[in-house]
Amino acid sequence: MNTSERILMQLKMRGPQTAQALAAQLDLTSMGVRRHLETALEKGLVAYEDSGGKVGRPVRRWGLSQAGQARYPDRHAELTVDLIGQVQTLFGPAAMERLIVAREQTSEALYRSRLDEVGAAAPLDARVAALAAVRDEEGYMAEAQPQPDGSVLLIENHCPICAAARMCQDFCRSELDVFARVLGPTVKVIRIEHQLHGARRCAYAVSTAE
Repeated sequence: MNTSERILMQLKMRGPQTAQALAAQLDLTSMGVRRHLETALEKGLVAYEDSGGKVGRPVRRWGLSQAGQARYPDRHAELTVDLIGQVQTLFGPAAMERLIVAREQTSEALYRSRLDEVGAAAPLDARVAALAAVRDEEGYMAEAQPQPDGSVLLIENHCPICAAARMCQDFCRSELDVFARVLGPTVKVIRIEHQLHGARRCAYAVSTAE
């Protein structure tokens, strides 16, 4: 991955950043990062906002533009939406629900097998990390971030099925249910950020149930 791609990926994974912050994260010079950002701006891949900083100096934060976001596409979005529409038209809502349940069962079996590798007695952060790893492999750019209070954030910086989820939000409901089941009855999973509601990413707060 070249430097320009690394910068764009960092903006995708971490959201809007200053050039200085990007330079520190990627071990580059601020000047070098600015050159890459200016080139990406010319290509329409990034945009920026200026806000007030110390002593009145504006702070410029860079983020991906719509075109930049499109570099991380929804997998087979057009075909997926068309197929969902055909299922709903030809077979009705019940058939769509069966399709969601079948996908749910397949995902749950995969996630359980991966979590079984770390063991049911493993710490919560290790189990969430295992779940994040398999979600990352599925294209969600997922990561697990342990929190000071012992909870863990499961963050998904990309949704490869976003078009399908917009058309049938039961996909999102289904995924949340699967996370809760595979992590076990002693764990609570709450979605705190949701792309379909305008957030940059999807994020889940995972904690031990009281």
